[in-house]
Amino acid sequence: MGQRPSNPELPEKPSAIRVIIADTQSIYRVGIRKILALEDDIRVIGQAENFEQTVAAATRFPADVILFEAAITANHHEAVSELIKNSPQSKIVVVLVEPAEEDTVDLLKRGVRGIVARSISPDLLVRCVRKVAAGETWLDNKGVNWMLEAYRSQAALLTMPRVKPRLSEKELNIISLVTQGMRNKEIAVEIGTTEQVIKNYLRKVYDKLGVSDRLELALYCIHHQLLKNRLGHASSADAVRENVLTTAAIAGNTK
Repeated sequence: MGQRPSNPELPEKPSAIRVIIADTQSIYRVGIRKILALEDDIRVIGQAENFEQTVAAATRFPADVILFEAAITANHHEAVSELIKNSPQSKIVVVLVEPAEEDTVDLLKRGVRGIVARSISPDLLVRCVRKVAAGETWLDNKGVNWMLEAYRSQAALLTMPRVKPRLSEKELNIISLVTQGMRNKEIAVEIGTTEQVIKNYLRKVYDKLGVSDRLELALYCIHHQLLKNRLGHASSADAVRENVLTTAAIAGNTK
């Protein structure tokens, strides 16, 4: 018998967005899978009904996006941090019954790339998956307003008068790269050192400036114009501001 010819109408799609669905209720897993199956550029590669299965699936089947139901674990904040640590290449979209301000701000700071309500429409869910897979952050209008308000509140604290810290040339260089949205590994390659050395430098920088993470560091740079002289023009704050959401999105897993 001859070799079976391939079907030219069904080409392989190696660039399809790989998705894992983690949800406690099978009816939602089935429904979401059917919705995504209608899209040629999205492929569901795994499902999970509890947190242990989610971590196992993310480890075994590297995904671009994980749709993660918050109710899958008692503490979804810590669970998200652990999931990002175990699957850093995956972008997490948290599904909540009803997103709230405190939840939204904390999850974004931990590294979540998107937050959606349980009642999200199919077309918006598909758009969310595509946007997040492309490296963007997905929030509804309320979520965006909550994040901006959180930035304003933190900025007010960071503009309080304090003794001007003394930073070395290397520390300033690392800060500059952080505010460009670069991760520790990328900074290490750029400077020519190890990722652990970068982490050590950042701990010292945080202590000197009185900040706790990359988001606060970016805000400090904006409101104190820390990099103005280094970059040589007054628009350095604008350049930092453009990267605040990116910095916030990776703050949770690259402190």
